Amino acid sequence: MRKLDHLPGGAPSSLAERFELAYAGEHGEQRVPLTEAWSVPFEACTPVRGFPSYKGQQRFNGRWWTATTGGLVSYESWLERDRLVLLDFDPEVIGIASQPFWLFWTTAEGKARSHAPDYFARLADGSALVLDVRAADRIKPRDQVAFDATREACEALGWRYEVAGLPPAALLANVRWLAGYRHPRHHLPDVAAALRAAFAAPTGLLDGAEQVGDPIAVLPVLFHLLWRRELHTNMDRPLHPDVLVTAEAVRS
Repeated sequence: MRKLDHLPGGAPSSLAERFELAYAGEHGEQRVPLTEAWSVPFEACTPVRGFPSYKGQQRFNGRWWTATTGGLVSYESWLERDRLVLLDFDPEVIGIASQPFWLFWTTAEGKARSHAPDYFARLADGSALVLDVRAADRIKPRDQVAFDATREACEALGWRYEVAGLPPAALLANVRWLAGYRHPRHHLPDVAAALRAAFAAPTGLLDGAEQVGDPIAVLPVLFHLLWRRELHTNMDRPLHPDVLVTAEAVRS
């Protein structure tokens, strides 16, 4: 694996002395310095830790079938699931993995620390987004130290890093609804072409569907096209029969 003197983010390779990453790839668990981590396809890695289930636990584990990968991605809370749904909906995301790596570092006090971010997303331009999911009122000082270290490591690699809390309610409700139609089986080419023509100019959702045919048959295809961003509406407002839909991208 190629080793860099300077990381893609412009940071010197001396950061490798502070950070190491461990990931689970096709050859088992690998541990590398930060300077060797930039080219690892973390979106194809398996989780570095499990998702335990036990009686009385307060969090809810599960797996989400993503249209992005065509496979299942794990989550361990409702909030993580909601953020996973939004990643799946993002057209810039082309790969997603949960618990993608362990980040190891030593604090200024000389203590060894480690942290596994919640998600790694590969973006269409080849860059990456690393996501930790935590409601703002549940971030403890120890968590903040881990998030700050992860941000520093990600920025050195030229990756985006975010700590994501509760998403906007209307956006989440809309995306959850559209997610029910994310599977490719809802893509009927002839109906999709007719819908794109019907919504060439902004048109009410139900009015446009009725122009194409029986809404019972047409609406699943319309929702699938909204999921795929081939049709557009203002996602910051609740979907309803009269909401304007168009084949042109909408600025909120």
